[in-house]
Amino acid sequence: MKFRLFLLFFHLVFSLTLVSCSENEKIVEEPKEAETVLDDDYYDFQGFNMSPYDIPVMIMLPDETANIGASTKPEVVHTVDDFKWELLVGSNFEMLIDDWGDYTDMVVTRKKELASLDFYKINYLIDQKNFIMYEQELIPKGVKASNSVGVPHKSYHVYAEKVIDGVTYVFRSKDEGAEKLIIELMAKSIKSVKPLKENLKA
Repeated sequence: MKFRLFLLFFHLVFSLTLVSCSENEKIVEEPKEAETVLDDDYYDFQGFNMSPYDIPVMIMLPDETANIGASTKPEVVHTVDDFKWELLVGSNFEMLIDDWGDYTDMVVTRKKELASLDFYKINYLIDQKNFIMYEQELIPKGVKASNSVGVPHKSYHVYAEKVIDGVTYVFRSKDEGAEKLIIELMAKSIKSVKPLKENLKA
């Protein structure tokens, strides 16, 4: 009888240990709460060839089904022989593209600039070598905070570099940023950028 009780007790303790270990493993594997993951679903996007505007890439842009006020036809604002482009999709989606020639480490440089800002708190939602998406919050200094007045001033931004045919292009949001939904769509668009030669082979 005592032996049976011992076996039952041993089995119970062993089972609880396994459950506890299993739960601990699940907790370790959970992603960070602040981490943003961009999926590969481009159902609400359309391909756009930028070679007529002197950038030999294909980019996926939100279409009218993305519910952001996007028009069916993207618009590119660019002066010939200039090094800047504006890529507009409706009234809310405005991506800027800069040609930096053979310069590299543009994202590293941008992060240093952000670190030097005294009145902003930067929270990186995506932090990769050549790609960042971040929340920027204004932190007024020397002003006593009030619980009843004021709304936190937050904006969202994306900044990435892509090397195409030996030329470094920076794809970014406007300096003032945009709402999070727009920036997430913009980040997906930037992630989709492929050299046109690569697309032609596919």
